[in-house]
Amino acid sequence: MGRKKTPFYRIVAADQRSPRDGRFIEVLGYYNPLQVPHNIELKEDRIIYWLSKGAQPSDTVRSLLRQKGIWLKLELQGRGVEPEKIEEEFKKWELLQSERRKRRQTAALEAKKKKAQAAEKEEKETVEEKAAAKAEQVVEEEKYRDSV
Repeated sequence: MGRKKTPFYRIVAADQRSPRDGRFIEVLGYYNPLQVPHNIELKEDRIIYWLSKGAQPSDTVRSLLRQKGIWLKLELQGRGVEPEKIEEEFKKWELLQSERRKRRQTAALEAKKKKAQAAEKEEKETVEEKAAAKAEQVVEEEKYRDSV
């Protein structure tokens, strides 16, 4: 889906024999990479259903499932963990994800500050260099006037 330079993807369950952009069985979600943060909408219950029936996700879809935590739930279900434990582990995972996002945001802000400070320092140095060059030019002009 989407158009030139504006990608928008549907996540679908399709028969392996169908062409890549051809017939599919069911729409399982959407992925919009242009929004910040990326917009991912998934039908979790249907995804779990199709994966339990033997569907194989592509590498990209697998990474999207990991981002949303669905892959963690599937792995825990595959190990035979109780539903209460799965929810507990998922809450821990969500907490870790929020902490990681906060750390990334603070790191990005610090990097912007450092970049701004470096640009300011460079600008100050160039202003000082220009002033020094102008002072030299004035001195040289005075020497020239005195000699003539």
